[in-house]
Amino acid sequence: MKGILGKKLGMTRVTREDGNYIAVTIVECTPNVIQQLKTAEKDGYNAMVLGFAPRKKPTKTKKFHYSREFKVESLDQLEKGKNIEANSVLAVGDAVAVTGTTKGKGFQGVMKMWNYHGGPRSHGSHFMREPGSVGARAKPGKIHKGKRMATRMGNATQTLKTSIEYIDTENHLVGIRGPVPGSINSYVTIKKIS
Repeated sequence: MKGILGKKLGMTRVTREDGNYIAVTIVECTPNVIQQLKTAEKDGYNAMVLGFAPRKKPTKTKKFHYSREFKVESLDQLEKGKNIEANSVLAVGDAVAVTGTTKGKGFQGVMKMWNYHGGPRSHGSHFMREPGSVGARAKPGKIHKGKRMATRMGNATQTLKTSIEYIDTENHLVGIRGPVPGSINSYVTIKKIS
């Protein structure tokens, strides 16, 4: 078992013994529930599916708001319906990879999306925030794939590598060093890096 699910609550700072401040993100990791166990005989590999944030009105197929699969070496001492605590998986100082969905910024132009310089803003110039020429000549007669143009910004899955600063077992809180992708109350996956 090398991971757990949680909900991002916000950021604060903690003081180390040497007096330095460290910015941390607080993630609420209430006990995760094992929804399903996958075996090597049936599925080709050993894994378990954890569920987080149970629904008020569960259906036959959806009982949790957030669920993810974690590969495990063996299924010993694991059974469906068992609760997984954060302190049984993580410890202070562990290196982790945190995955979340970044904040959506909507449809953005090339200046905000790709840091284009833009054109002059004086003497009647109408070329200010436009991308400029995008095509080549008549020979290709098309715009090449990968051209940096106006597009949707944010709302993408992102993973950051960081470490655990503290764990509060009573309140089910985990302090992760630095920022974590996503907005407040968004769900994140914490995987321990071996």
